[in-house]
Amino acid sequence: MMGETTSGVSIADGYPRVDRWTRPLVKDLFASPLPLSALLDSIPVGVAVLDAHRRLLYFNQYLESLTGFHRDQVWGLPCWDVLRADVCHHHCPFDKASAQGEGLSLEGDIINRDRRKIPVRLSSVPFVEGDGSLLGYMEIVEDIRLLKASEIAGHAYSFGEMIGHSSNMEELFRIMPIIAQTDSSVLITGETGTGKDLAAEAIHQASNRAHGPFIKINCGALPETLLESELFGHTKGSFTGAVSDKPGRIRLGHKGTVYLTEVGDLPLSLQVKLLTFLDDKIIYPLGSTKGFQSDVRVVAATHRPLEKMVREGSFREDLLFRLNVVRLHLPPLREREGDIVLLMGHFLGVFAERFHKKIKGFSEEARRILQEYPYPGNARELRNAVEYAVNFCQDDCIKPEHLPAYLAAPQPPGPETAGEGVAVDPWASSAPSHRSGTNWTDMERQMILDALIQAKGRKNKAALALGWGRSTLWRKINQYGLES
Repeated sequence: MMGETTSGVSIADGYPRVDRWTRPLVKDLFASPLPLSALLDSIPVGVAVLDAHRRLLYFNQYLESLTGFHRDQVWGLPCWDVLRADVCHHHCPFDKASAQGEGLSLEGDIINRDRRKIPVRLSSVPFVEGDGSLLGYMEIVEDIRLLKASEIAGHAYSFGEMIGHSSNMEELFRIMPIIAQTDSSVLITGETGTGKDLAAEAIHQASNRAHGPFIKINCGALPETLLESELFGHTKGSFTGAVSDKPGRIRLGHKGTVYLTEVGDLPLSLQVKLLTFLDDKIIYPLGSTKGFQSDVRVVAATHRPLEKMVREGSFREDLLFRLNVVRLHLPPLREREGDIVLLMGHFLGVFAERFHKKIKGFSEEARRILQEYPYPGNARELRNAVEYAVNFCQDDCIKPEHLPAYLAAPQPPGPETAGEGVAVDPWASSAPSHRSGTNWTDMERQMILDALIQAKGRKNKAALALGWGRSTLWRKINQYGLES
């Protein structure tokens, strides 16, 4: 039953609710009421206001960018369903402090809407009436990725979460801090799995914008109509289903960095709109003639040959010029001499700690297999292979039988020499069988089918055997039409 409404607040089944079209106001502090967003949206940390049951009543723009959720989407949800912090798995760590009317601060990880783990410092302060009754809470969420990155030690050369001691990586680590201190657009190129996302985030965290939001937008993940709304926002009624105004991700990145991954997949019509924004820094939401200023630094990344796309007419030359002010090329793993061994040890330490395994290292044969494999998927593929091995290893040393079987099999052509190849059954312990097909696309499709059959349709297990992430397997299943 809906109760009376006062100042935009309604009572539904005893649960106070702010009407979705009304913004909370701060009264009595100033000569006239002030929207709460005017106070909290300018703060460079995440701020959430919760009721006594820890259900979200409001959170600020910084927390929107950090979590990837719009405040209208999460109203009334328990905070742990939105932040998804590891410290909340069993019980709320703030309950004890709240019972005593005290604040508490601790560190943990949250999982944002893009399923990225972000280290944060969480602080909670209870709101208590004069008679001691609890009214609600204010939670502060501070992004501490830069602090955690600075704690990474033990490597000869590193920048952010990137590590390596080959000469080409050493040169990158030398120039990236210099690039970070400018506001110029950056274009990061490199094959799939070379670490473009890590490079973009490291540049942001080392820049003067580190306390601002880091907004990642995958230009190839959404259809054109949805991508325009995601990038630039929309107004109420601008299209069917637009029931409220929505700020675009570029606007949410104000005072921070906007990272455009897979920028080569951006449709031509949106390339024009992005170019216009890069020129004047003004956003025009879908369905609106009113522009909004957004002070962001743009970092773009792609594995596609943009110069070739310009010649073919599928990418605008003027947009390439605007993005390509500073260019970083990340070398493939096969060109990073000595880094495979370094990364093997690093990933082993990461996953052994995560899975609570006491694994000391690799056997000589396992080490040889890992070092000789060409890694068409680069550092990401090596990471997946080590994660697979740590999952299945019950000893104190990783042996060949713990590795994905395809690592020891004859390899299909790499990215430069793709042609005819042999598909590998990643579950087989013996040599792979020859499959019919004329190119690597056919072979990869057959390899996915084999893995799914062997895994009895369990995609997590199939992805693990293939050395891929689950999202990569899903994308390739859709690409090859294997959904059914």
